[in-house]
Amino acid sequence: MNYWLFKSDPTTYGIDHLARDQVTAWTWVRNYQARNFMRDEMHAGDRGFFCHSSCEEPGIVGIVEIARAAYPDATQFNRRSQYYDAGATKDHPRWFNVDLKFVGKIPLIGLPALRAHKSLAKMQILQRGSRLSITPVTPAEWECIMRLLEKK
Repeated sequence: MNYWLFKSDPTTYGIDHLARDQVTAWTWVRNYQARNFMRDEMHAGDRGFFCHSSCEEPGIVGIVEIARAAYPDATQFNRRSQYYDAGATKDHPRWFNVDLKFVGKIPLIGLPALRAHKSLAKMQILQRGSRLSITPVTPAEWECIMRLLEKK
């Protein structure tokens, strides 16, 4: 099993939206590295943390599961979409998404709380300049954060 972290602005699509929808297509990713994570490395059943970003208190607020492995992101073909890509074709799609399933909300674990643990020092979300909306989480990082949750 692989582990992931998905970041989103809570006013655009937050954990409450996912709790309501239960499953959503994680569309609109237009970064090649994040796309490659979805397309090449994510599998149904993988788990992830849902992180709110660009807000007053950024941090991990939920747990998700990959419900469906990568498939072409339909927004790239929609001329009316802000995510339309004229270079993408149905035979050669450029962008992919996965379906995320809501597992549960958790008490906020803010970035300062994550930074306080030496075992999380290399976690990608904590690196200076990290802006990717999807990053891998190591099994050791996953276990550390799950232990933090047990203490809350």
